[in-house]
Amino acid sequence: MLPVIALIGRPNVGKSTLFNRLTRSRDALVADYPGLTRDRQYGFGKLGPIPYLAIDTGGVAGGEVGINELMVDQTVRALEEADAALIMVDGRQGLTAADENVAELARKHAKKTWLVVNKAEGLDRAIASGEFHGLGLGEPLAVSAAHGDRISALMEAVLADFDEAGQEEPLPSYDDDEHALRIAVIGRPNVGKSTLINRIIGEDRLVVFDQPGTTRDSVSVPFERNDRKYELIDTAGIRRKSKVHETVEKFSIIKALQAMERAQIVIAVLDAQEGITEQDVSLLGLVLERGRALVVVTNKWDGLSAYDRKRVRDETDRRLPFLDFAERITISALHGTAVGDLLPAVERAFRAATSDLSTTRLTRELESAVTAHPPPLVRGRRIRLRYAHQGGRNPPVIVIHGNQTEKVPETYRRYLINRFRKVFKLKGTPVRLNFKSGENPYKGKKNKLTPTQERKRKRLMKRVKR
Repeated sequence: MLPVIALIGRPNVGKSTLFNRLTRSRDALVADYPGLTRDRQYGFGKLGPIPYLAIDTGGVAGGEVGINELMVDQTVRALEEADAALIMVDGRQGLTAADENVAELARKHAKKTWLVVNKAEGLDRAIASGEFHGLGLGEPLAVSAAHGDRISALMEAVLADFDEAGQEEPLPSYDDDEHALRIAVIGRPNVGKSTLINRIIGEDRLVVFDQPGTTRDSVSVPFERNDRKYELIDTAGIRRKSKVHETVEKFSIIKALQAMERAQIVIAVLDAQEGITEQDVSLLGLVLERGRALVVVTNKWDGLSAYDRKRVRDETDRRLPFLDFAERITISALHGTAVGDLLPAVERAFRAATSDLSTTRLTRELESAVTAHPPPLVRGRRIRLRYAHQGGRNPPVIVIHGNQTEKVPETYRRYLINRFRKVFKLKGTPVRLNFKSGENPYKGKKNKLTPTQERKRKRLMKRVKR
């Protein structure tokens, strides 16, 4: 399981700024205004030695009432579901009563704490951290979330105890019969995930009830089909955080995100009768961010009129254009319509995600793509793309070498991705391109003149001075 790191503190100490830096995103709103974050924000950590989940929380000052009291409850839940908590304080404003209230919450509910003194840029570390020793949360660590000062060292220390838990298992090849293919089934509450799994395996293994939130945890269901091992992971429905009130369900969100990270392929279930919501788009965006192979399933297709079916298809194309790589299947989990098409689609997506791509074929196809549609000019100079090779699997990573590759526009990047996907039949998996520019051998070096040229230069300089 991925480690879970919670960020807590009083308002305006820089929690959201640190969250954005840890996740390398702009998901959390940031402004010089206390109380901007009112709910928990989840993200996959990208700064540190191992992967992890980060939780941003609203500020806690003590004595809250009304909506602010709910923010305190959110912070307590985040502390209880996290493996470690970063208690953030402001190194410029010093110790406050609100910091002591936060420290008290951490002592009661956190499993492990790290005291982070933020906004310490330009300050002496010992002076900035000195008065915070009295909180009794261990040695304070002075950092700057806005500038990134000492953030990497902080995360190395925080994640040191999670080395074994955070390491990913070796990715099996498509022909590996020894390991089960792990498939996470995700979606909003009550879209029919448990019904679908029961239909796939042919028995009522999971509890099904016409009420959102029946599944409270990630449930693993192993089975075999045609001598191939599978492991279906039924996850709790992920709904808008503003709709999450029950304590148990708040824990379920973390479990679902961890299950998605542990899986090798994801089946995303949509509800044809309710349409695509903002939460569906957000959830599928997380799948794309993690680079998981994907099959998009629209459930409850039975009973829809021809007009409604066309409307749902049009809405899917309009709201999910970033998932043009994924295979889309319409089913009825309750009646079993088209459910038999799912596992073959899963196999195709996983086969594409774990493909071995030949350097020779990749380079040949790159040359053909450049010939058919050359890269644009940049300040009168043509971008040169020379050769390509595979840099990873699940998702496939293609590394392209050349000159001025950092200036390749996004439109040309999409053109290359679509070309590679079509030629190598990479349907069902995202494809990532990494561009690398060769170093200029003359960069940073002065042109050396011969002795004769040097004498001529000196004579010319004397004439200029006269």
